[in-house]
Order: sequence, then structure tokens, then C-alpha cells
Amino acid sequence: MPPRAPWLASGPPVTLLDRIGNTPLVRLERITRDLVPAGVEVWAKLEWFNPGGSVKDRAAYSIIRDAEQAGRIGRDTILLDSSSGNTGIAYGLICAIRGYSLALCLPRNANRERKRILGAYGVHIVETDPLEGSDGAIRMAKKLVADNPGKYLYLDQYGNEANPRAHQTGTAEEIWAQTGGRVTHWVATLGTSGSFVGTTRGLKARNPAIQCVSVQPDSPFHGLEGLKHMESAIVPAIYDPRLADRDLGAPTEPCLELRKRLAREEGLLAGVSAGAALWGAIEVARGLQSGVVVTLFPDGGERYISEDHLWD
Repeated sequence: MPPRAPWLASGPPVTLLDRIGNTPLVRLERITRDLVPAGVEVWAKLEWFNPGGSVKDRAAYSIIRDAEQAGRIGRDTILLDSSSGNTGIAYGLICAIRGYSLALCLPRNANRERKRILGAYGVHIVETDPLEGSDGAIRMAKKLVADNPGKYLYLDQYGNEANPRAHQTGTAEEIWAQTGGRVTHWVATLGTSGSFVGTTRGLKARNPAIQCVSVQPDSPFHGLEGLKHMESAIVPAIYDPRLADRDLGAPTEPCLELRKRLAREEGLLAGVSAGAALWGAIEVARGLQSGVVVTLFPDGGERYISEDHLWD
């Protein structure tokens, strides 16, 4: 079993939050059989095995722990952030366990599943203009903080270094251990960029020869929910483009088709961004004769079931 992230308690799990991390790494064989050379392995971290159902549990717990240790959360503090859904759900789970109040700025067109899960955790949702996407939610969160001095603690997942640190000390170490140090290529999508940035730093510290490839939508108008086209979006403060050995622009339709194939050929009911992650991993693998390519599937498909266009 890979080492536990250092901010988690050692020994057997005691609370639900001790289950964050140490997600499965599985090899993708059927879906890659005719797409990549025989000497190349493609593996994926299944992040929906985190208790909150997504990779965002890692960053959210790291951010809240960081605020706790700095003494920034008082009895009447209202935690605040923006999210397209998964980070908000992770915050909601953690705040329910910790007994904190949470307000979340969320685009109005976020799907039914996410809104109901947030409601179940008791999160106060501030809906924002759907046409502005995640950037509009960011602007609203900053406005609430500016208009209400002292009322909120702005967690700022897009600018908080505790986000990539969770992956540098957690995700990267897990991948290294789970592959026995054989990983040659790391491929990840860009949303907040925390998982790519942090895991890249951690893997490069282990072996500078590991090639790290970021994947983002190939245009501002795309259907890859949760991902950012950096050139046209508010660029997260934690994003460092210099870390990427390559950056790939992912086309929407092929990514969505790969996501469907994951369910039908690998039994993996994955979320939208997993299709882009797999597309990037296959693009990298195609150019190799041998190697171990690792990617990360941020969440599961259950949170998208009501979106008929993704399945029909």
C-alpha cells in the first residue's frame, strides 16, 4: 500500500476524512489495445474512491486543515469559496464533519445532482450567471468578501498553495509507490491546475526525467465541464505553465466519446474530465515505444446521470 499523505493521521482510519487519498491505480487495457503500442502501459487513478467522490477531497481537506492550523477559523466564521461543484461538495462533507458553516458560489447551470448533494450537506448556495461559468463564480466570491469585511473566510481554491501541496505530498507519492517508481509520463487535465502542478512537483522531485503533460480544452467554447481554457479564462494563481513538458489541447467530442467507452469497455463510470485525461494519455502513449503513462480521473459519472446529452 502506498504511503499516506502526511497531513492524515497514521495508523488505521479513524474518521471518514482519514479515507482521503490512497485511491486505486488501474491499468487500462481493452480501451487502449488498438490505440497505443504494445510496449506502453496506460494507468489511471480513480479519484471517485475518495469519500466525497472526487479528487477535490484532497485539496479541500488540505486547505481547511491549513486554515485550522493557522487559527483562521473561529466559532462564527463562514467559510466561502467558488466551485463548479466537486470542490464545493468536498468542502460540504468536511464542514459537516467539522461543524463549520459554508457558503458556495456556484454557476446556476450546475446540474441537479450536485445541487442536491450540496443541499444535503447544508451548504448555502449563491448562484451565479451560467454564461460566466466558473470565472463568474470566482468574481462573485471575491465581491462577497469585499462587500462584507470580516464575515467570510475566503478559501480561494484557485490561489491557495495548500491545493497543489496536497498533491505534491499525497498524489505524487501514491503514484510513485503504486508504479514501483516505473512511471515515465504523467498526464493531467487543468481546472484549478492543483492536481497537475502539485503532482508534477512531487514526481519531478523523485525523478526529473518523468515527462509531465497538461491537458486543457482546445478552445474557449468547449463541453469539458470543470476544465479551463487558460488563454481565455481567469488563470489560477497556483498555475505554473513552466512545469509542463508539453501542453495538449483536447477536442470535446472525441473526449466525450472516450468517456462513454470507458464505461462500456473498462467498466469505469467516469466523469466528463476523465475523457479528456484519457485522450491526453493516449496521445502521449501513441508517440512511445515503451513506457508507463499515468493519468487521473477526477470524479465518477454518477454526478452526470441527469445530463442526457452525455449518454445518448
